[in-house]
Amino acid sequence: MSQNVNPDSLLGHLIELRSRLLRCVVAVILVFAALAAFAQDIYHLLAQPLLAVLPENSSMIATDVAAPFFAPFKLTFIVAICLAVPYLLLQVWQFIAPALYSREKRLMAPLVISSTLLFYSGIAFAYFVVFPIIFGFFTSVAPQGVTVATDISSYLDFVLKLFFAFGLSFEIPVAILLMTWTGVTTRKALAEKRPYIIVGAFILGMLLTPPDVISQTLLAVPMWLLFELGLSLSRFYQPKNTEPSEQPPAKQEQEQQR
Repeated sequence: MSQNVNPDSLLGHLIELRSRLLRCVVAVILVFAALAAFAQDIYHLLAQPLLAVLPENSSMIATDVAAPFFAPFKLTFIVAICLAVPYLLLQVWQFIAPALYSREKRLMAPLVISSTLLFYSGIAFAYFVVFPIIFGFFTSVAPQGVTVATDISSYLDFVLKLFFAFGLSFEIPVAILLMTWTGVTTRKALAEKRPYIIVGAFILGMLLTPPDVISQTLLAVPMWLLFELGLSLSRFYQPKNTEPSEQPPAKQEQEQQR
């Protein structure tokens, strides 16, 4: 028996989605507006790991005329998005929560919070641990007679790539928990594939980082350790097994209206 789609309900969901998307855009714009005055300081803070290891009488350069203006504001906009992530995730959560079962709500809330913290941790690890090591290595191996002078736009693209790589790799425990909870795989199956996963971590480290052994290892080793952490935590997340009689709150509400 076919079920008729309730146009009013669909329209209501679309209106709510638009409202929450507008809130997200406004939140990012407000954070960006608050940080815009400090754009130069924010870029200087980002460049500090490289500036600290540059040879004496050396500095960063701008090969594009507009780069000194656009590079700091591009970075500030990305920082605004990162700072607004908790609010953005809150809007996503409030939109999908009515369609979730009570057990799903109890499990998803910690995952949303932990995924945000892990992403921030990956960025912090890259800034405080990885950058000083790899920039110190790069500047120390420059051939004699070559002056190290990095373009500010190229530097920004480089560090943003590393931030994304490390932030994403730190989400491995959350990915493992989701896979075991949804029944995609089991903890035992993942444990048996440990040697392949370790090799895969080094391959990803090679693909996501610059072509040097140091940065590849600094990404691959945390990925392996985070895999072990997710494997240990997965014992607390049993496979999803929802009772047939249990319905999401949104579904119960629709049934009551019929």
